[in-house]
Amino acid sequence: MYGRALPAGSLIVYGAAVNQQDTIAVIGAGIIGAAVALALAREGRRVCLLDRAEPGVAGASFGNVGHIAAELVQPLPSLSLLFGFWRELYSMGGPLDLPPRQALRMLPWIGRFAAAACRRAENTRHLAPLVLPAAADWARWIEEIGRPELLRRHGHYEIGFGAEALSRARVQARLMTRLGVKTRPVSSEELKPLQRAVRAETAAGLWFEDSAHVTDPLEAVRAFAAAAVARAAAFRRLNVRALRPCGDDIEILSEEAPLRVGAAVVCAGMGSQPLLAPFGLYAPLQAVRGYHIELPGQTPFLDAPTVYTGNHVLVTPMAGRLRASSYMEFAPPGAPADPGKAARLRQTVSGLGYACEPDGPYWMGARPVLPDYLPGIGRAAGPARLFYAIGHQHIGLTMAPVTAELIADLVADRRPRQSLAAFDLQRFGARMQ
Repeated sequence: MYGRALPAGSLIVYGAAVNQQDTIAVIGAGIIGAAVALALAREGRRVCLLDRAEPGVAGASFGNVGHIAAELVQPLPSLSLLFGFWRELYSMGGPLDLPPRQALRMLPWIGRFAAAACRRAENTRHLAPLVLPAAADWARWIEEIGRPELLRRHGHYEIGFGAEALSRARVQARLMTRLGVKTRPVSSEELKPLQRAVRAETAAGLWFEDSAHVTDPLEAVRAFAAAAVARAAAFRRLNVRALRPCGDDIEILSEEAPLRVGAAVVCAGMGSQPLLAPFGLYAPLQAVRGYHIELPGQTPFLDAPTVYTGNHVLVTPMAGRLRASSYMEFAPPGAPADPGKAARLRQTVSGLGYACEPDGPYWMGARPVLPDYLPGIGRAAGPARLFYAIGHQHIGLTMAPVTAELIADLVADRRPRQSLAAFDLQRFGARMQ
């Protein structure tokens, strides 16, 4: 693993079988949970961050590709994708792997996805204000905790090769302008090393000035958790199995004695739905799995994340290595990773001019995705103070600071900076059979 651990002796744990009615439990120590713990702790609240593993290790945050995607203001569901998804299938060389048997299992989720495709413009209006300022939000947070080396505001690049690359870049630039995202064409000098690497006669691309990247996603989670602990929060290794309301309080059930707290925030990724169900909430989360490989000691062609649009690969410079990521794999829960995808990713990265052996280690992890590709941020109805921040799809790292500040507003009974009605899980009603 990369990065530094939390400072020795800095973790405070609560004993078993005690009541902590003045405590807010944050369940899930990925990037969202660690950010929520910090946002609450810096307001002087008593916070206990709970996870079955050390911060950042157990879920998707560990394998994040590090891109602060301030350009991803449009949720994925669209009519063009609905009618042209077959072009993106893994069997056709694309990033999308949706086997027919899995698609049948997912029909209710796919139905909601299709409905959201008809509301893309409306959903973009809800999502964009949270995503567009993401790099500035990250810069403010990183400066506050004294870890500026974790963030580079070098924008990112989208690069294509071949005769149609220029026209595609122009179309993308016009779309980004309509969405309020700043771009400029990539210069011929910047393109030369990438063209030489793939022996391409023509290339074109865009530079996105307002995005950024994190040099080590795991260390970013640890830094947020450590900053929360420095502000008197606690971290505890605990495998939370269930939550249940107890009047105004919440009881946390695990393999240890029950813990009773005054409030809880569920940030447990794919494990969130059973924790929310006793509070009348339905979260139709779907695991969308991604893969990454790492290239130790290599320098990038461009010192910023680079999206190779025709190859469906994102390569990000990180501390001491490059990380390359791809794929949207829909698979049954618990299905093993597909080594063939890692092998194809290595082959693709090698073909782009990077020194990449055909075999080697890889990582696979599941992004928690709601069918409309909007996050779930809100509070459960009823007397118990149960909050949630889940389903951030591919942009959990991007949205961590703003999500945490919105949760802090809810906990403090302040009016959030933006209406959260669109992110309330009540939009999904009851479970579909």
